[in-house]
Amino acid sequence: MIDISEKNIIPRLAIASGRIKLKKETIKRIKDNRVRKGDVFTIAKIAAINSVKKVPDLIPLCHPIPITNVDMNFEIENDTIIKVTTTVKSISQTGVEMEALTGVSIALLNIWDVVKMYEKDENGQYPSALIYDIKVEKKIKNNSNER
Repeated sequence: MIDISEKNIIPRLAIASGRIKLKKETIKRIKDNRVRKGDVFTIAKIAAINSVKKVPDLIPLCHPIPITNVDMNFEIENDTIIKVTTTVKSISQTGVEMEALTGVSIALLNIWDVVKMYEKDENGQYPSALIYDIKVEKKIKNNSNER
């Protein structure tokens, strides 16, 4: 691990986003709340929040830091694309980019999981489902001299 003991404890924020492409019919099921496994966005949100809190267990060189807030946003951009945005806040000695990226990734994976039965073709494959464009949108650290 990197030694962060000399860094100031300051407010930190990271926003990450990603997208999932699904069939039009699957997006309609999500909009109409007709997915057999349950409320897609609630499941994805809870899974993402849990994953943010477990980042040091998943990414070995990440420091365990106090998470002060996780916020999720799900936007149906068009008839085949859902954009997921995760905002993570902490008051810590290191940033929360990995936590935000993990949250968005796990949210997208959970969306895939709960709708995969609708995405499979006759051979059990997923020809149109795609997770992509996962990135850090923004990073903020309040560089005050407070400790």
